Amino acid sequence: MKPIHSKRALFNKGAALGELLLTPFNRFASMEAAGGVLLVLLTAIALFWSNSDFAGSYEWLQHLRFEVRIGAYSLDKPLHFWINDGLMTFFFFMVGLEIKREVLVGELTSLRRASLPLLGALGGMIAPAVIYYMLNAQTPSEQGWAIPMATDIAFTLAALTLLGSKAPHSLRIFVTALAIVDDIGAVVVIATYYSSDLAINYLFFASFFIVLLISFNILGFRRPLPYIVVGSLVWWSVYMSGVHSTIAGILVAFTIPARSRRDMPQFRDHLIRMFDRLGRLDQSRDEPNTEENSQTVIRKIEDLCEDAQTPLQRMEQYLHPWVVYWIVPLFALANAGVSVQWGRMIDILTTPVSLGVTLGLLVGKQLGIFVACWVAIRMRFAMMPSDVTFSQIYGASILCGIGFTMSIFVADLAFGASTNLDYAKISILVGSLLSFFIGLLVLSIASRTTIGLHEDEADSIRK
Repeated sequence: MKPIHSKRALFNKGAALGELLLTPFNRFASMEAAGGVLLVLLTAIALFWSNSDFAGSYEWLQHLRFEVRIGAYSLDKPLHFWINDGLMTFFFFMVGLEIKREVLVGELTSLRRASLPLLGALGGMIAPAVIYYMLNAQTPSEQGWAIPMATDIAFTLAALTLLGSKAPHSLRIFVTALAIVDDIGAVVVIATYYSSDLAINYLFFASFFIVLLISFNILGFRRPLPYIVVGSLVWWSVYMSGVHSTIAGILVAFTIPARSRRDMPQFRDHLIRMFDRLGRLDQSRDEPNTEENSQTVIRKIEDLCEDAQTPLQRMEQYLHPWVVYWIVPLFALANAGVSVQWGRMIDILTTPVSLGVTLGLLVGKQLGIFVACWVAIRMRFAMMPSDVTFSQIYGASILCGIGFTMSIFVADLAFGASTNLDYAKISILVGSLLSFFIGLLVLSIASRTTIGLHEDEADSIRK
């Protein structure tokens, strides 16, 4: 009786599986790109719905109230609140997991690796905010200065996916890391600027629950239930404190364990032994394998694979499809709907709010990111990503002007239910669409030019 696989083949399988567990970027990027396509569809539906004869039903759903009651405590809020403050907490939780993963094993593990996306993101946040503020200073609309600061990672990766091989893998990693740093900046702004009337006692409760979650991590709690229960208490405490409740998602994510029960060499050795044991069992070619001992080995292999993953990885892999395919598109459906008055479109787009948002996204983002990256590379504060040129960095900087999800979220915090909110939403769509098409064009031209470069020319650009 011969083993099904040789030792060498089994070793390669174990190594490949280990590599898959440690490098989730490709899966992440493809899922974000598909989610971007879904976002476009739901945004179009929201715009059509809010401008059709059924616009009344759209508004009715926005204000449909739901109550959650636990004992003597109750929370009675409209559907719009449960989407923006409730479901979007899971979006921010995902952002927190991504940030922690990138800091531990990704592009933000060291200052040298993180310097280019970090400096690019800072430039891409400061320039749009300055442009918006210059156009809206000393007016009630100046509080929307943070709206054009954000980059929508789903739309941006979807655009890069459309370019296929014309967008180098290292460019996608750079854009992803930049968008994550961008999200950190947005979270800081939301927590500090768009939170008011702070209740110190509830902040104390939130701090206590966070310390409790950290204790769970230190003591080796790996099951999700304790983190879910105490995390819900963190959300409630943060909401009651006056800080925007979605910040709770970020805070809880930072407490999730990021270490696996088994190190990779140990996991690989055990996996090889299990496959070898499975290969020595009698197998029937004509009937399904139902032997008890074979199924036992298979279950042990499953347990090994689960133990090799960290709780952070498991939670991220489980939540990612829900966030990308359900929560964020639902947010778009609930928030992208705005009544478009085509006859007044020129007047709307020339208001200070609209000009600030549109120019902030289209002009501020590209100038801020590209100038910061160019200076950082020329001054040797950072290194150019491999196989990437300055022209491609510039094209990616334009694409980062797609600020849909977080920009709409910040606009809702800044303006509430007002005319300025409608203006901001329209200009977010305009600025994001222009950034999308212009960025694709510039990147396509830049990639064709790069293909024609000789190897020494490409090396000189990277240096």
